[in-house]
Amino acid sequence: MKELKYLNKYLIKYKWHLVLGTLFVIISNIFQIIPGPLVRLSIDLVVDNIRLYQSFAGTDLQADFFKVFAFGILVYASLILLMAFLRGIFLYFVRQTLIVMSRLIEFDLKNEIFEHYQVLPLSFYRRNNTGDLMNRISEDVGRVRMYLGPAIMYGLTLVTLFMMLIPFMFRISPELTWYALSPLPLLSLSIFLVNNKVERRAEQIQQSQSKLSTFVQEAFSGIRVLKSFNREHESIARFNEETEHYRKQSLRLTKVQSLFFPLIMGLIGLSTILTVYAGSAEVIRGDLTFGNIAEFIIYVNLLTWPVTSLGWTTSLVQRAEVSQKRINEFLKTKTNITSERELVREINGKVEFKNVSFTYPDTGIKALQDISFTINPGESLAIIGTTGSGKSTVSNLVSRLYDVRDGEIMIDDIPISHYNLNSLRSQIGYVPQDVFLFSDTILNNIGFGIKAPDEQKIVQAAKDADVYENIMRFPQGFNTRVGERGITLSGGQKQRVSIARAIVREPKILMLDDALSAVDTKTENNILNSMKRIMEGRTTIIISHRVSSAKLANKIIVLIDGRIAEEGTHESLLMKEGLYKDLFEKQGQLDTAAKESESENVP
Repeated sequence: MKELKYLNKYLIKYKWHLVLGTLFVIISNIFQIIPGPLVRLSIDLVVDNIRLYQSFAGTDLQADFFKVFAFGILVYASLILLMAFLRGIFLYFVRQTLIVMSRLIEFDLKNEIFEHYQVLPLSFYRRNNTGDLMNRISEDVGRVRMYLGPAIMYGLTLVTLFMMLIPFMFRISPELTWYALSPLPLLSLSIFLVNNKVERRAEQIQQSQSKLSTFVQEAFSGIRVLKSFNREHESIARFNEETEHYRKQSLRLTKVQSLFFPLIMGLIGLSTILTVYAGSAEVIRGDLTFGNIAEFIIYVNLLTWPVTSLGWTTSLVQRAEVSQKRINEFLKTKTNITSERELVREINGKVEFKNVSFTYPDTGIKALQDISFTINPGESLAIIGTTGSGKSTVSNLVSRLYDVRDGEIMIDDIPISHYNLNSLRSQIGYVPQDVFLFSDTILNNIGFGIKAPDEQKIVQAAKDADVYENIMRFPQGFNTRVGERGITLSGGQKQRVSIARAIVREPKILMLDDALSAVDTKTENNILNSMKRIMEGRTTIIISHRVSSAKLANKIIVLIDGRIAEEGTHESLLMKEGLYKDLFEKQGQLDTAAKESESENVP
């Protein structure tokens, strides 16, 4: 229960649900117990008066006696029905308090976990896979809810019913009580053992189902690749293997579950037989009546489900503790990206790196080594380099997705760590290398970066990103839904929508991380021409492996293995006869070849 202590704050928050739920459980148990004595009295009434009724045979008194006798039985029957009705009402109140409490805590806990996920650094997401994150906020929280709802509800029912009923039973007959209760501990233990086996096999099925779902998702997502390589038959064969494994796991679970109800019914039957046996002996001795036997059978049935549920609720608590431990692991993870002074101010856009070196904490890869440069407000810097040279790391550090340990980054001559994170990031427009679009309309995707979407600004941003005409060709225009991860758009269209999303917020610092890699030369030139106007008055960092994108920048840096190999303007770097010129000439030849190929394809 140590890990479940974390939930006490929620139990305190919803204490009145818990208090009222406990009260309603007690009241429902009272109405559950009362029918026992009523049944005893009604049976004893019949047994005690049946001979007297028969003795009046052939007389008018028999009819009159029957009316009185039948009225008494009708009263008892009505009271038993009334007790059942009242118990049903209070069981409804029990669920409206305890089960509702569990749902409210589930809601709060999911929100707490999701909010905590939002503040964790990017390194956390690189260490943990998405499936695990999803499981902790869905499957694990669901298991915790079962502890907070059914486990607490049935636990309270068991405790209160035992405290109320067992003394009552012992007062009637201690010997008969021991006979009636003797199979119940065996019943609870058996249910616990069987349920644990069921849970283990259910988890194996869940894992098999997860693998099957992952395989199917990959098959559907990669259907183009499957068809291109003619691998449909292999995919079907592997699917059959996965489903066969799932079938075997399901049958194993079914075999165990088939023991469940026969075991319960057998032990309940044993308890009933022992009650009748011991009770009959006492009836013969004259210590009990036939009504007492019926009463005890009712009590045994009342105790059966709470005792049966003891094994089940114990398993629920165990599962909840394991799940809460997994949840606590993430909730105890703290972000190392914090503000030292929570500075909130409008920035001018000066960016300065002072001897910055950076190694990714999760992989140990050294991305930058002793990097220094300065970008004044309104100026632009292009960072050119091959894959793995550390270009994208610069953008990650400026937006504080990671923090530097060696060197210092200054924004407007103030250490970047002094700024409030929300304030800093709200003034940065970032186009990532790996474009991500939400499954929403194009309008909402572009307006994602601004709090109050302005359709006029969104349209202008789409024009600046050279994607407006493409959007207007769609039947629904800006209201077109782009599908999961923007799958309905081409690679170039997705990049341009991402650019529009960055510039619509009118950032002080604009960062383009290989934002034009998926567009053709003509589209690139159109976007670059628009970018000249967009870049005016704001600091811009252009990260690219294409030299053509660097022409707009006031200054260019060439990175090799995390170090600055060359820096200067476009013209000065061409005069150096170095790496930049080699890249320029090679890419210039490739662009020329591409243009010639395009012209040949034009009819």
